[in-house]
Amino acid sequence: MDTRPPGQKAPPLSTDCHFHIFGPFDRFPMSPGRHYTPPEALVRRYLRVAETIGIERMVVVQASIYGTDNAVTLDAISQFGQHRARGVAVIDDGFDAAALTRLHDQGIRGVRFNMVSGNGTPEDQLEALARRVAPLGWHIQIYADGAKMLEIGELLARLPVEVVIDHCGGVKAARGVAHPQFQALLRLLDTGRAWMKVCSYRASSDGPPWADVQANVKALVAAAPDRCVWGTDWPHSQMDPAPEAGLLLDQFVAWVPETEARQKILVDNPARLYGF
Repeated sequence: MDTRPPGQKAPPLSTDCHFHIFGPFDRFPMSPGRHYTPPEALVRRYLRVAETIGIERMVVVQASIYGTDNAVTLDAISQFGQHRARGVAVIDDGFDAAALTRLHDQGIRGVRFNMVSGNGTPEDQLEALARRVAPLGWHIQIYADGAKMLEIGELLARLPVEVVIDHCGGVKAARGVAHPQFQALLRLLDTGRAWMKVCSYRASSDGPPWADVQANVKALVAAAPDRCVWGTDWPHSQMDPAPEAGLLLDQFVAWVPETEARQKILVDNPARLYGF
């Protein structure tokens, strides 16, 4: 889960917009409804990775192994400090307005709908929860495969909040950027209300070194350079072999060679999205 240094570190105030913390499991036990059981991935170890690649700001994403119990994510934000950290929670309609306000005060800025691993926010609550979190200025974050994105793209465009899409929208690289699934992503970006996380390797069709997603990343960045953000997806759960964060940053630099675009994606865009 550690990493070798990248060819060049990320610029000052760069944000890792997508990673998870697992454990310590004696303090934060996993949900019995989880679909996988990862090893611990602790704050101190993540900080070593962040220092190695040059990350100064960070967004902790609640993982499906914890369901709607956000204690591990809130604890991580507290350890990092809200001067440099935010979080994305998993909730359901059992969270009342006071509970949502408490989450906001602890650094939460979005709600994740995991349509791949499950054990999280129920999909049928999407529209209702979007209306409830809109007054807080939160966004809805979607983890889905390409087929699902094609199915729900028009619904997402109608939500009263901004929408952040995980992992390049889950469209496999082998399908190509002309595929209807990828074109659905571009239409969503065209609304001006959607953001894309260009954490790319889970969209690979070829596997290591996950380089076949280059065309996807380039097309997404070209479509919405002001609404793309980047993340390591550390600790790369359920990936064997797992990539290294330094390699992923090297790929991003190679695929987005323009300094201005990289500055937007690594620094300026996440500052706007998460309120740094």
